[in-house]
Amino acid sequence: MATRRSLLALLLLPAPALAQRPAGYPNRPIRLVVPFAPGGAIGAAQVVQAPADGHTLLFDSASFVVAQFIHRNLSFDYERDFAPVGTVADVPYLLGVARGRGITDIASFLAAARAAPGGLSYGSPGVGSVGHLAGVMLAHRSGVRLEHVPYRGGAEAARDLAAGTLDAAIISGNSLNPLAEGGRAVIIGTTNAAGIGTHPSIAAQGFPGFDLTSWNALFCRAGTPEPIRRALEEAVNHATSDAELRARYAAAGADATAAEADALGARLVRERALIRDLIRETGISLG
Repeated sequence: MATRRSLLALLLLPAPALAQRPAGYPNRPIRLVVPFAPGGAIGAAQVVQAPADGHTLLFDSASFVVAQFIHRNLSFDYERDFAPVGTVADVPYLLGVARGRGITDIASFLAAARAAPGGLSYGSPGVGSVGHLAGVMLAHRSGVRLEHVPYRGGAEAARDLAAGTLDAAIISGNSLNPLAEGGRAVIIGTTNAAGIGTHPSIAAQGFPGFDLTSWNALFCRAGTPEPIRRALEEAVNHATSDAELRARYAAAGADATAAEADALGARLVRERALIRDLIRETGISLG
């Protein structure tokens, strides 16, 4: 993905702003592990096994939080073995429905789900994805039945939505926007609290507090010296201020906005608690 390549290049570029870079760091090429599914836990394990010196970093998504609930027998601990560096971008998901169903908003979507004998189906990029969890949360809070159909990515879910074999999909704008622009799907809500452009959020349509967003973020090994971790945090801030990087993310339906290590750490705590509560309240299995 171009955004990941450009991020890596920007992180390694000399920048006048990085005045606090520790002497002698980096002293060799920095390895950026991008463990997007499949094989996410394997990629994270590679970072854990590397020295905690800031030369092997993890560039991950919201699956970083979910992985510990899916893979129960890992040789490492996501909470213990990684230290947050900073958030690179937020990636809201969109709820889209096949055009021609008479569904124009969340209320009519839920009404259709109540009227259908088996509820409505919705596709997502896979078990444990933001799309999957958003559907579970919406079904739980509304009391309707939604049947989750996991795919290996948003593009595959979008294909079946366009073909009419899915009632709905909760996927990223990168996958859904082309269908909406081509008249083959209708976007009826966003999973983030603020909405996106003219698309209102699910929260604003009767579900206050509904806020699930994917993201991209950088992590280092726990135990990495604090001066190195702070230098990397500064590099993320520098990278996300680059106009080209921001444009690339925007084209993919994402917002390149830095959040520093402490803010990312607080977000991880909130999202882990949310998933634990959702598992307890609904009985869903992510494993």
